[in-house]
Amino acid sequence: MENAMATKTDPKPAGVADEKIRSTGKTYEGLSREQLIEAYRIMYTSRRVDDREIMLKRQQKIFFQISGAGHEAVGLAAGFAMKPGYDWFYPYYRDRALCLALGATPLDMLLMGVGAAADPQSGGRQMPSHWSFPELNVVTQSSPTGSQILQAVGCAEGGRYFASHPEAAKTSDGDYRQFKDVEFQRDEVTYVSLGEGATSEGEFWEAMNTASNRKLPVLFVVQDNGYAISVPVEVQTAGGNISRLVAGFPNFHFEEIDGTDPVASYAAFARTVAYCRAGEGPGFIHAHVIRPYSHSLSDDERLYRPDAERERDATRDPITRMQMFLIREGILDEKGINKLEKQVEDDLQVAVDQALEAAPPTPDTIMQYIYSPDLDPTSSALQAEPASAALAADGKKAAPKTMADLINATLRDEMRRDERIVIFGEDVADASREQYLSEKLIKGKGGVFKLTFGLQHEFGSDRVFNSPLAEANIVGRAVGMATRGMKPVVEIQFFDYIWPAMMQLRDELPLIRWRSNNGFSSPCVVRVAIGGYLTGGAIYHSQCGESIFTHTPGIHVVFPSNALDAAGLLRTAIRCDDPVLFLEHKRLYRETYGRAPYPGPDYTIPFGKAKIVQAGTDLTVITYGAVVPRALQAAQKLEREQGVKVELIDLRCLNPFDWETIADSVSKTNRALLAYEDTLSWGYGAEIAARIADQLFDHLDAPVRRVAAKDVFVAYQPILEDAILPQAEDLLRAMKELAEY
Repeated sequence: MENAMATKTDPKPAGVADEKIRSTGKTYEGLSREQLIEAYRIMYTSRRVDDREIMLKRQQKIFFQISGAGHEAVGLAAGFAMKPGYDWFYPYYRDRALCLALGATPLDMLLMGVGAAADPQSGGRQMPSHWSFPELNVVTQSSPTGSQILQAVGCAEGGRYFASHPEAAKTSDGDYRQFKDVEFQRDEVTYVSLGEGATSEGEFWEAMNTASNRKLPVLFVVQDNGYAISVPVEVQTAGGNISRLVAGFPNFHFEEIDGTDPVASYAAFARTVAYCRAGEGPGFIHAHVIRPYSHSLSDDERLYRPDAERERDATRDPITRMQMFLIREGILDEKGINKLEKQVEDDLQVAVDQALEAAPPTPDTIMQYIYSPDLDPTSSALQAEPASAALAADGKKAAPKTMADLINATLRDEMRRDERIVIFGEDVADASREQYLSEKLIKGKGGVFKLTFGLQHEFGSDRVFNSPLAEANIVGRAVGMATRGMKPVVEIQFFDYIWPAMMQLRDELPLIRWRSNNGFSSPCVVRVAIGGYLTGGAIYHSQCGESIFTHTPGIHVVFPSNALDAAGLLRTAIRCDDPVLFLEHKRLYRETYGRAPYPGPDYTIPFGKAKIVQAGTDLTVITYGAVVPRALQAAQKLEREQGVKVELIDLRCLNPFDWETIADSVSKTNRALLAYEDTLSWGYGAEIAARIADQLFDHLDAPVRRVAAKDVFVAYQPILEDAILPQAEDLLRAMKELAEY
């Protein structure tokens, strides 16, 4: 290999080559002759696993195949330069050779292909080549390209946090920490790889920005084979070269290499890993590789790549180049290479036979690990009473506080209790320029609604800090931190702006435990201000849309309507072993309705337990959020005027929800009204209405009705907003009609 430099350092390795070796004691960029033979074994194994999978796919014995062919040298180099079970890895689907170099086996990979119960990646849940090896710190991978990159940044932040807060790594009974062991190394590096096509994703640039800004030990590896399926690099990347575009990021160590040369690649990785490990900042390796096979077996590259181009790539095949290098350097002769390759083939045949005989998963396992098997947030053990000794400083009974006050107090107490908690998001810090605080030049912000006010001042800027204005950045980093054992409690400023984080909230956060078959989990909390009734909130500050998230398995969705419930449910969310979307209605933050004294630092409310706000016998109204006080107003008026007794149920938690309380109430009153702030059509209440009609039909004396917002966005003018959102008079009218049916 033309780029490989040799130096004489150590004695001849015993048993590596025969008498034809002309020189002894050579190393090649630090790699011994034994290591180079092992490197070829791994590279060749990687290629042959690809070939066997292709054959099995054509025989319909596996169901999907995507190869790492042409990328073997880069993966090998990374695996040799880094430490399995010490460093952390967020690979992508071409990283077969990396995983083999770290310690995964061909049998592991073939079990993935057949979707066996013993598949170590996912137990048959995820496609093959979407690597997940907990014992190696190879974190579960999904299919959307680039969604792992921000998580890798969060992972690196987690390692750095535990290095500076080692006490936080200790386990503790009674919450998620009991089941979330933490291991960290003070000089660990986080590897993340992607194809050149994924550099077009916004999350790539968000990750580069944060890694640069915070000087994180993240090694970005772009494996550039020139094509994202059929789209060539010059269409993806301005100028056709990602290295030129990222060169301006500060604090980085950059390398652009021939990724088909394993020795040159190893040298680049060794330099870059050393830079990251020393705490100098992130690294970026842009490796030019080839893709000798189609993107996957679902693709035919002959439709868009001419033979001449494919033949040109074949001259740079890393397997062939490594063979020639070993022979040229006298490390192995042709006989030695044939012997090595035969041994790989024999071992691979054994693995293929074992994989084809492996038992598939049974259908009764499909619901396992959607949520934590260890900590049940619906447990009645979480049902607590507010502290009876909630006294003010002067000894008098504590005054009622707003929802905003109690959320702030709950966050404060939980941060005191649990050092793993960090809070970040847009504007959540008191001030990023800390000197302004220390010199008392300012009071501090603490969120646009001031719910995190004072937390940075008490806990410091490594626990409460501002993020860039990028919602995917917030959630993606939180996913990585939580995977490492931290408890990020992050804030999306307005529900209306949650959508840039949708990939992380839908495809990543809720799925990590299930798709890894409980190998990994990510129990973080995402707080979001939601809802209208604002007078002037308009289109982009008044949305609901909770049904989109209740439709997503793996994430709990909570929506309190009053201060006491907000405190108890938020504490449960923070202590939970699952991800939680915690929805906070903006209109309720400082409402007179629902104020309460702070219930103390141990007050919790179990998820999935509704609250009967008002008992009744004639009609059941099921609601949540800001509609609760409006429904209560309507119900009280209906009882005063007509004697109709409404049973008003506040769901409090939307996933899971309390079907038992609903069923008991509707069976008693024989009438049901669903009321919610989101749009009427395809809204959250429609699902409950359908279940009532399906399971309680024999108890009904009237149709199940719904009251909700009009099927349109919320307008700015208050007259229009009032007409769009459900008002107390709308609820009163529906209750009256249903009672009279």
